[in-house]
Amino acid sequence: MVSFRNGVQALVALALTSRVVAQGGSSGKLPPIIAKGQYFFYSNNGSQFYIRGVAYQQGIQVDGAPVDPDHEYTDPLADEAACARDFPILKKAGTNTIRVYAVDPSKDHTACLDLLEENGIYVVADLSSPVDSVDRESPSWTTDLFKRYTTVIDELAPYSNVIGFFAGNEVSNNSTFTQASAFVKASVRDSKAYIASKNFGRWIGVGYANNDDADTRDNLASYFNCGPEEESVDFWGYNIYEWCGETTFQESGYAERTKEFKDFSVPVFFAEYGCNTEAGGGAGRIFQETGVLYSSQMNQVFSGGIVYEYFQEANDYGLVNITGTKVVENDGFKALASQIRASGYPTTGTQTQGSYQPTNKPRACPSIAEGKQAWQAVSSPLPPSPNSTVCDCMFESLKCVPSDKVLNNATAVASLFGTVCGLDDTACAGIVHDASTGTYGLYSACSPKQQLAHALDTYYANQKEAKDACDFGGQAKLSTKSTAATTCSSVLESASASASAAGNGGGGGGDDKKNSGMRLGAGDMMVGMYVFAAMALGAAMVIL
Repeated sequence: MVSFRNGVQALVALALTSRVVAQGGSSGKLPPIIAKGQYFFYSNNGSQFYIRGVAYQQGIQVDGAPVDPDHEYTDPLADEAACARDFPILKKAGTNTIRVYAVDPSKDHTACLDLLEENGIYVVADLSSPVDSVDRESPSWTTDLFKRYTTVIDELAPYSNVIGFFAGNEVSNNSTFTQASAFVKASVRDSKAYIASKNFGRWIGVGYANNDDADTRDNLASYFNCGPEEESVDFWGYNIYEWCGETTFQESGYAERTKEFKDFSVPVFFAEYGCNTEAGGGAGRIFQETGVLYSSQMNQVFSGGIVYEYFQEANDYGLVNITGTKVVENDGFKALASQIRASGYPTTGTQTQGSYQPTNKPRACPSIAEGKQAWQAVSSPLPPSPNSTVCDCMFESLKCVPSDKVLNNATAVASLFGTVCGLDDTACAGIVHDASTGTYGLYSACSPKQQLAHALDTYYANQKEAKDACDFGGQAKLSTKSTAATTCSSVLESASASASAAGNGGGGGGDDKKNSGMRLGAGDMMVGMYVFAAMALGAAMVIL
């Protein structure tokens, strides 16, 4: 839920530096967008803002899929020539917002963000990448992933035409993977807190983009909307492809979806839309739904939408075909532009920021349930906030750690995790995570290297520091830095006390029965890989 006070602060701060912008394009600095209740507003004049968007990225792997460390992606906002080629074309279609799925925070984005501003276009950016995201099959929220998110925030948030960020995209895409939502919601919480701590001087939202799965969509919307404001999403993205070809508001399913979100407490928009299953594929789309989306049938509930996608690729959703520097607009592009024109380039609605008083309340959190509409993520507590200081101090305090040759070999790491946890499940209690019970070990948010070291050291201690208990065939070794400094001791004591107060004990343990069902928080090396490798080697493995 968005604070009105923050919106007013943003309005005051930016009124001093932003010139009034004509609604159809840019005339100097674009006014930042703010949210109040279930609507977006322009910060300079308080009029309602509707997203007229297009997804702008090539060759991207969706969030939530198993992490592929070898996957390469092209940062769409770091190619000035492509931006200069494409953004005027997007503007021609009436676009005022693009969505990008992965950016490289080490690159310079000034040229493309300036070109977007010149063309009157805002940005909603995903924080993850194909190599850094919450994996739906073995979810975790770690220091490494949090660092990825914060570096993207640091790189893009200073630009006034960045509306906000998606902390995840279709991660819990069916009822099998609902536990993963706890880790995404933790990332929402921590990303919001980080943005607040940086004092960017304006409202910047953090949301989630959900797929249209009938069994989970209602629970997911409730889960990310419920609870304290500092933990819930600032906006909700809905990836929906129900309207195909020529149909009606009622027959398409859009009437029912609109009814479902009528009382949602934060802005909702289509984060992806544009069915391509009819004759003609992507190029043959008529975008009849676009006209309805911006009409009175839907525009009091939805704040616009983002068409998938600009580039023509193998999945056949493209609006244009590109060969070198030549861009050819297909019939789908022309149909979209025509629908946007016919809608009157919706930029202002019936609401104004000053007169609108939100009455919608956050939803109740979903309950744990089994069956077709299973839900397996408690709303509180969420996974702990990654704390690199705590994790570094923990690692420095250990006596038994992985050898260097193990840390550079994912298969060896998998085997060693499987071995140590199979021999002594209590050794892995400190890295436990179970979203269905809200059980999280004190070090479950640390890096895979640090988690493995903690398990090895705990096993070593449980074996009363026997000579052969820190060896594992040369895969573990005694550390030469086994005593934490005074400052580290106080950090670890404070972290343990905080975890206990939050309901997550320092060891993340409980009774043996609970421990036997725990899961390893193995970060971007994938728990599934650990399990597979351990089984292949015949190690005694407990699936955590």
